[in-house]
Amino acid sequence: MLKSYHSKRRCYTELVLLKTFEERFDYLKLVGVVGEATFGYDRYLNQALYCSSYWKRIRNNVILRDGACDLGIKGYDLYGNITVHHMNPITMDMINDRHEYVANEEYLICVSFDTHNAIHFGSRTGADITSKWKIIERTPNDTIPWR
Repeated sequence: MLKSYHSKRRCYTELVLLKTFEERFDYLKLVGVVGEATFGYDRYLNQALYCSSYWKRIRNNVILRDGACDLGIKGYDLYGNITVHHMNPITMDMINDRHEYVANEEYLICVSFDTHNAIHFGSRTGADITSKWKIIERTPNDTIPWR
């Protein structure tokens, strides 16, 4: 019997149809309750997953696919630690059942630490995660003050 884990399935194929950071953020943000039950004492299970060579290969594929850019948007380059975010929250049962949300690249996306936390715990209006990512339209000689 197939378990039903979430009512709103999020996937990369739909996400890339959204062009702006704000649209992608809104698509991915969770409307859950802060402090909702997580892995707790079973955290070893997700840590075993994230330390496995299996996960590292998938993670590298996602980073390459997304060009190491936040929410996979060109120009939102990520440096240092890159988080590969599960678009659909996973549970201990999903890891045990090898559910497709856990390791299928269709359900994963690159994000920064701040974006990841905003998706899970915040909103783009409060801390306004998107303001730090505003792309400035460049013009000829705009960095030369004497012209």
